[in-house]
Parts: sequence; C-alpha cells; structure tokens
Amino acid sequence: MKTHLNYLLIAFLLAPFITKAQMPQDAIYMNKNQVCVAGMYTHSSWDHYWENSLKRENLNIGTQTTQSFMLMPVIGISKRVNVILSLPYVWTSTSAGNLMGQHGIQDLSAWLKVKAVSVGGFSLNAVVGGSIPLGNYVPSFLPMSIGLQCRTFTGRLLANYREPKTGLYLTAHGSYGWRGNTKIDQDAYQADDRVYNTNQVQVPNTYDAAVRLGVLRKGWQTEFWAERTACLSGDNIRRNDMPFPTNNMQATSVGWYAKVQPHSIGVNARVGYVVDGLNVGQSTSYMVGLLYQINFKK
Repeated sequence: MKTHLNYLLIAFLLAPFITKAQMPQDAIYMNKNQVCVAGMYTHSSWDHYWENSLKRENLNIGTQTTQSFMLMPVIGISKRVNVILSLPYVWTSTSAGNLMGQHGIQDLSAWLKVKAVSVGGFSLNAVVGGSIPLGNYVPSFLPMSIGLQCRTFTGRLLANYREPKTGLYLTAHGSYGWRGNTKIDQDAYQADDRVYNTNQVQVPNTYDAAVRLGVLRKGWQTEFWAERTACLSGDNIRRNDMPFPTNNMQATSVGWYAKVQPHSIGVNARVGYVVDGLNVGQSTSYMVGLLYQINFKK
C-alpha cells in the first residue's frame, strides 16, 4: 500500500548548451564540472488495493492520495562517474474516514553511477545507493505513513544500447535492495502469525527489474517502460486489517516518460500505472518536473 517513492527520477541542468537529464535507472551522464538540479512534483492515488491477492476497496478510506515534492541534484565527477542526490517532502490524505494524513521530510538518498563498459552504442553501468531517514514520521501507520523509517542500500546493474543515428535505445536493469530494521511506537507486534515482543521490526529486502524502450535526441527524450518491484520475504495483510512494514509488497507497473529541454531549462513528465500487485494499492501516478543545469567550467 505504500507509494513507491523510490521514484528516484531524474536530474539535470543549467547553462546555454544541450543538456541531459539523468537518473539512477538510465545510462545518461553529466560531464565533469556539470551540476544539475530538478524540482519534481509527484501525485499518486488509488481506491482499490490487493489485500494479499484479493483485490478490494475500502469505503473507510475512499481514495488514498500521496503527494511529494522532491529536489534532485546530479553532480558530474567525470563523464563516466556521476553522483545523484534526492530529498522529498511527502504528504498523504484520504477522501473518506477518519485516518489523518502525515506530512514531512522523508529520506535522504544518494547514488553513485559508474559507466563500467562502453563499446560503440552499448554500455554496462553499475549503480550503488542508499538512503537514511531524516523526518520524524511514524512508519507503522500505513497506508498513511510517508515512509518506512529504515536505512536502505541498493546495488544495480544496468545495460543500455543506443543506436547512434536514430537515437533509439533499449535499457534493462536489475537491482537488489537491503533494508534495515524500523522502530515502532509499541512494545510488540504480530507478523507471520506470530507475536514479536520487541519494537524493532525487520523490513523485508527487495528486488526490482525494468525495461525501457525510447528515443533520445538533441533536446528531447521519450520512452515507454515496464517495471517489477517486490519484496523477497514478508507476510500478507490480514483480512480487514491495516498494512504493516513486514508485508510482502509486490507491484508490476507500466508507464511513459518524456523530457523536452532545448537549452538550459527544461521540463519532464512521467505517468505510471500498477497493473498487478500483492499487498499494494492499484495506483495511478504522474510526475512533472522543472530542470536546470549549471556548467562550472565557465
């Protein structure tokens, strides 16, 4: 049921030359001494969800909505090494019932992206990253919580081929994500049909895999994507109960992304839809962003 705010999404621009947006899930790099900043607004909502594998609605919630504003700078260490940072402010709400939404700063994330192999139009890229909670939010109040209040570490291998003349590209990646424990405001909790007499909750580790097919040309980019994200363990939402950080959350999503950036300032947009899942909401999400880049060589 949590919104997948691992929407990592982008980074970008400042200076009068054709700039390149880049994210932890693409093979686009900023050059040395280039620093890019993106400001992005994301809206995600659902009124049906999967309780275990049962798809249902809950009239006590109505439509659940998660919104966020994220700042994401990208730093070009070299043309083959980039650092990506992100910090979102998140708020949640429902259209019915008495559940109060949360709001606040979520987690600070950092990624290191390295182009390990580059032959012709093919590249193999290694991406490592992690996050630490900054906000004092409540992680166990799902689906209203703005995060899981745990540290994370992710390793990703990304392959990309781009045809030089047409700009047509195909990208595929796979990731493994480690997640630490989260601390809850109670002395015991129930999971896996057991009672644990502790306030330390073990959050399941995750994996994800995605493919992206698109076109990247001077000043613009567009792509279609499909992504699978899932926990490697965990339990299910109990009948008529709230979700919990130990749940095995899985989602298959499809969507579209586009960017237009003829000069130093640009805009981008992203649309996603969860087509299948387990213990998550069937959400529709969209993102719009403003991009700006600076070249410190000048």
